[in-house]
Amino acid sequence: MSVAFTFPGQGSQAVGMGKALAEAFPASRAIFAEVDAALGEKLTTVLWEGPAEALTLTENAQPGLMAVSLAAMRALETEAGIKLEHDAAYVAGHSLGEYSALAAAGSLTIGDAARLLRIRGRAMQRAVAVGAGAMAALFGLELEAAREIAAEAAQGQVCEAANDNGAGQVVVSGDKAAVERAVDIAKARGAKRALMLPVSAPFHCALMQPAADVMAQALHEVTVRPPAVPVVCNVTARPITAPAEIVQRLIEQVTGTVRWRESVTYMANAGVTAFYEVGAGKVLSGLVKRIVDAATGTAVGTPADVAALKAARAPINVTI
Repeated sequence: MSVAFTFPGQGSQAVGMGKALAEAFPASRAIFAEVDAALGEKLTTVLWEGPAEALTLTENAQPGLMAVSLAAMRALETEAGIKLEHDAAYVAGHSLGEYSALAAAGSLTIGDAARLLRIRGRAMQRAVAVGAGAMAALFGLELEAAREIAAEAAQGQVCEAANDNGAGQVVVSGDKAAVERAVDIAKARGAKRALMLPVSAPFHCALMQPAADVMAQALHEVTVRPPAVPVVCNVTARPITAPAEIVQRLIEQVTGTVRWRESVTYMANAGVTAFYEVGAGKVLSGLVKRIVDAATGTAVGTPADVAALKAARAPINVTI
């Protein structure tokens, strides 16, 4: 059996996430302390006590979700004896989760990942005036159909496919009026559902170019190492290991489409049959099961999940 570890993106956050890990495992607790120290503030207070409005802020949600993912990964390492370089064929993360994947694989330090995600969150929020942009989810349409709808809806504005999540779920992003037109067109074209999303900014579209410029500078100021495991990146849906390419792809990711369906399909075609979602929520596990019929998706974000994977440790062997 070949295994991949995946890391969730924004939207999976919830007040209290990761607290049980910190209480159960000293190694997980150390990750949260490291993130707090890197940011110079008690992000853990927001994670565990809220309020929800503060946690939902992009500048908090992004490093917070990474912290939970790395706390869960560290628990797997110390409690279940898992080592990515031996037990995983690939790692991958959805949007900000790509930073979590890189940190888990040793390409970025946890401190650098936290600081980069704080910068990324703030830059993405500031790139577009509040209320000027929007995102919408289109259900029952494949990527090309969604792209055609977005192009028709643009009418001189920005409207692009932001996330190809798989199973007929595509998210479009751009100027608010254009995204609203895309919703209407999608409904008229037979989409099962089309709805506006409660997000604070239009992520993963051309409107995010100012944030991409900020990240270009920030990423060139940190050390990026070759990851211990190939990282299947969002914008190419192919594995990368060279530090220079990692930096370039992370810059492109700010404005580019998150090609999650293709990423999962690539890993499955390369022999991966078990996907472990490390961190908060179960979104990616659900998507895996709908993208690849023969694959299993398992969420690992609580002490009970860690214990279950430890008990099932024997089957985890990489064959590539």
